Amino acid sequence: MSPITPGNYLPSEYLPIMILMIIAGAFGAGALIVGALFRIRRSYREKLMPYESGNPPIGEPRYRFSVKFYIIAMLFVVFDVEAVFLYPWALVYDKIGLYALIEMMLFITVLVVGYIYAWKKEAFKWD
Repeated sequence: MSPITPGNYLPSEYLPIMILMIIAGAFGAGALIVGALFRIRRSYREKLMPYESGNPPIGEPRYRFSVKFYIIAMLFVVFDVEAVFLYPWALVYDKIGLYALIEMMLFITVLVVGYIYAWKKEAFKWD
């Protein structure tokens, strides 16, 4: 094992990545500083209202959302993950063979069964 001396502890291949990270960090910090220095600081009553929409708030701010919103969001995530798995599989389909085709068909079958179940439970109705 060689002792750590200047020049052998950081591979030179990482230098462009380190430069890019420094530039990105400087750009982000610079944008925040420039924004803080040059923004308009005029506070008025309408701006200080909640939501800054100019409309007076009506009702309770803590409104309870229906569970349907969360169900739709979870279904979206499930079918989005399906697309994430299907795309790379389709790119290398010719190299991975019949076994991978059978595995993907089982995966799609499970998702279709879940889709039919959600359909039967009327999870897609927006009432």
